[in-house]
Amino acid sequence: MTESQPTVETLREALTGVIEPGSRRDVVALGFVRNVAFENGIATVSYQLPNGTPESFQNYLRQTTCDVLLKTPGVEAVNAEIAIAPPQPPPTAAPPMPGIKHVVAVGAGKGGVGKSTIALLAAVGLTRLGRKVGLLDADVHGPSIPKLSGTESMQPVPDEEGRIVPPEKHGIKFMSMGYLVAPDQAVIWRGPMAQKYIKEFLDRAAWGELDYLIIDLPPGTGDIPLTLAQSVPLTGAVIVCTPQDVALLDAIKALHMYEKLGVEPLGIIENMSYYICPHCGNRDEIFSHGGAEKAAADLNVPFLGAIPLNIAIRKNGDAGEPTANFTAIEPHLIASLEQFVARLDQLVTERAREKTPLPTLKISG
Repeated sequence: MTESQPTVETLREALTGVIEPGSRRDVVALGFVRNVAFENGIATVSYQLPNGTPESFQNYLRQTTCDVLLKTPGVEAVNAEIAIAPPQPPPTAAPPMPGIKHVVAVGAGKGGVGKSTIALLAAVGLTRLGRKVGLLDADVHGPSIPKLSGTESMQPVPDEEGRIVPPEKHGIKFMSMGYLVAPDQAVIWRGPMAQKYIKEFLDRAAWGELDYLIIDLPPGTGDIPLTLAQSVPLTGAVIVCTPQDVALLDAIKALHMYEKLGVEPLGIIENMSYYICPHCGNRDEIFSHGGAEKAAADLNVPFLGAIPLNIAIRKNGDAGEPTANFTAIEPHLIASLEQFVARLDQLVTERAREKTPLPTLKISG
């Protein structure tokens, strides 16, 4: 081998320049590269792509691989071989929850993006549209819904059948680990114990008749989202993120996790999207702006809206008065919240209609 001939390691390093447009990650990091070889001036790359990968991306991958590797000294030609993974068996359908029409998970790839606040605002907004709503705080280790909703002093009680009757306020039924432990006490549990209690909240809570059960998930892609996907028939998942790149990358991971679990993404919402000064009216994009909308377009999922950064949301959360966010704050913020909730309700309604078969008209002669 002469000095001008590249090694397999050199070729693999060059392939990090082949970027998948949706995730902004390279094909090596995504695990698409199965084998790399070089002989007689020809670089051969073998890819394996997920089932259902569109032909347009396959063509893009071939062309981009050639463009990148032909820049490597010693490479005279490129052969990009693409194999498609066999289809995965569909996930086992979870049993329905009697009396509950739609179960919507609200998740995030990382903490600190306002996921619990968005879950509560969605519940309040849907209630204002006349929907019957419950909210399950599934963040066992960091339950914040009792504080945000002003239900800290309330307690679930058992009924005559041994079920748990959730506290109710703002027209919403709530369930949270925060009702069962002191506010200053940490819940130090491993995954199986946390999963067990979430199952208890789902199975034993007397939710009654609900149009929506909103589930506020813990951040990340751990055990509890997996348990929920296997335990209840999720209508879909809402992904919360902020505009900066690191939050978007984690949001995309969460989105892909739901897809692998067979949960349909309802869309992405951008929280803390911009800031409007209450004194001068000037708009600042503190954490950047528009990244979630672009990511939604790239991933072909709905964009649910942009919620501005506003001190009123923080104050109302500390005071446990979430309904004030729809009545006693700046009009532009109320509008952004109402648009988000209306969009979510519209998507859920449309998808439920698509999945409901049309009645068959039988004509006898």
